[in-house]
Amino acid sequence: MLKSICAALALSVITLSALATSSAFAAPLKVVASFTVIADFAKNVGGDRVNITTIVGPDGDAHVYEPSPADAVAMAKADVVLVNGLHFEGFLQRLVDASATKAAIVTLTKGVTPIDFKPEFADADAAEGAGTGGGKTVTDPHAFQSIANAKIYVKNIAEAFCTADSEGCDSYKANAAAYTTKLDALEGEVKAAIQSIPEAKRVVITSHDAFGYFEHEYGLTFLAPQGISTDSEPSAADVAKLVGQVKQDKAAAIFVENITNPRLIEQIAGETGIKVGGTLYSDALSQPDGPASTYIDMMHNNITQIKGAILGS
Repeated sequence: MLKSICAALALSVITLSALATSSAFAAPLKVVASFTVIADFAKNVGGDRVNITTIVGPDGDAHVYEPSPADAVAMAKADVVLVNGLHFEGFLQRLVDASATKAAIVTLTKGVTPIDFKPEFADADAAEGAGTGGGKTVTDPHAFQSIANAKIYVKNIAEAFCTADSEGCDSYKANAAAYTTKLDALEGEVKAAIQSIPEAKRVVITSHDAFGYFEHEYGLTFLAPQGISTDSEPSAADVAKLVGQVKQDKAAAIFVENITNPRLIEQIAGETGIKVGGTLYSDALSQPDGPASTYIDMMHNNITQIKGAILGS
């Protein structure tokens, strides 16, 4: 009897040890995402195997964000850091230096074909590191506004997680495939919505040039008084030029953005007689209880707002 009890105890110890070891290996990956769109992608790919900290939160503007000491602590502890790249996060290098992080810094626009353009209105456009305005070509960093590009972000995230946590690789790949299927469906919905808008009315105004990839992919024209970054104010001449073009081109709708002050858009609306059609989510998702708390919700919100404002005008 004593022998069997001892054997049972030994087995229990072995089982508990195995469970402890297993749970140690199953500790979530510590992931830092530079802003909310990337955090949402990472959540869909990583599931329960990742613990995500987001630097620039809901309705935040990554162009002008100033990192906090807590951000540096999170970076220092991270296993993986996911960033947009293309100079979207002007704060990034300062934060990497301050944190002395040893984490892999994964640029999710790897594999994306960047869009370069000359700012039409923003003479003082100053995307950090991407060149300045005054007719100079700048690179648009808002690649995630194309759903086709979003799929590239998701693929890159899955690969980064597989590198950091090989045991979870099958799970990451399966999650990425399931989420990509949802993005395929979303892309079809967006294209169908655009097709329902008469071509002559596919011109809208937003605060800054955040929708170049959306325009390139889906055939809307976006006009904006600010360039690709929000860190500089457009000049009075820029605003006057935009108002003149809007009157000539008959823009169908005008929108504020969740990350910018609506004052300038309200001024342009007043001078052109176009009613503000609602809020578009450009560089950040909404609060969790808002209309754009996920990337898919953001795209649904934006196309619904655009279609409703144009066809209702």
